[in-house]
Amino acid sequence: MGKTGYFTHPDCRRHEMGPGHPECPERLDAIEDRLLVTGVGDALERREAPMATPENITLAHARRHVEAIDELRTRLAKHIADGGRAYAQIDPDTSLNGSSWNAAMRASGAVIAAVDAVMSGELENAFCAVRPPGHHACHDRSMGFCIFNQVAVGARYAIQQHGLKRVAIVDFDVHHGNGTEDILSDDPRVLMVGIFQHPFYPGTGYDSPADNMVNVPVPAYTKGDVIRGLIEKNWMPRLEEFKPEMIFISAGFDAHREDDLGQLGLVEADYTWMTQRIKEVANKYSQGRIVSSLEGGYNLSALGRSVEAHLRALADL
Repeated sequence: MGKTGYFTHPDCRRHEMGPGHPECPERLDAIEDRLLVTGVGDALERREAPMATPENITLAHARRHVEAIDELRTRLAKHIADGGRAYAQIDPDTSLNGSSWNAAMRASGAVIAAVDAVMSGELENAFCAVRPPGHHACHDRSMGFCIFNQVAVGARYAIQQHGLKRVAIVDFDVHHGNGTEDILSDDPRVLMVGIFQHPFYPGTGYDSPADNMVNVPVPAYTKGDVIRGLIEKNWMPRLEEFKPEMIFISAGFDAHREDDLGQLGLVEADYTWMTQRIKEVANKYSQGRIVSSLEGGYNLSALGRSVEAHLRALADL
């Protein structure tokens, strides 16, 4: 016990959606570089993310949706082999290239493997440095840079394969995790707490959420001290009441004040504080069991520094 795992795979870097797209392979490079230069990476147990199976993905997604994405990537592979287009568009923000299927399967595979390692006691907690992100992927729709929802897959896997009765998801990305809410709304085994900029993409999360969803929309330019107060008021009582047996984190770092894809005012110290508060709940109710997975974060310098802060808190460095 006491070890923090770091799950990733080169396949997650091979997925890309075209020149200039903010959800780019260099995001993982920025994290790796920061962990190298600071020495934080030396304190982590590095593990290779395995491939999830389509059956794993159907824990959170409609089978017909998984099959449709598989068919799309098969058609794309033929186009590429014939010298045709290199991308298949899913929505205005999201596309596949020849490596996207494997990357998405590694992303969910990382979370599943992290669940197994944490549940077995090999690791106390884990961070999955994977892409594409997942929290906008709905039960039957990929969108918002996301193909499959690895945190929702992981939560359902923990419940079905490990018999957990209460699983919490914490989402602090600047955007509402509409996909996770779509998949897990009204599931009494799951409590999801989130804070996000509103009004903002995807325009959800503020109107009559289900009882197991604790959504905290905040206006643009909200700073860390206000967000900390709202978390104490809204998240913490519900987490204490729920007593989760495992906590998942949709770890988006695009609420950082330097990130141009959002307009919130968080800094590294805020990510440290949030992670420490989550750890306190996990230590009290969940035997310390946390699985965190990368979501957003598009200013490369801020992303590297923020993930470093998150990992230092997870690993008690």
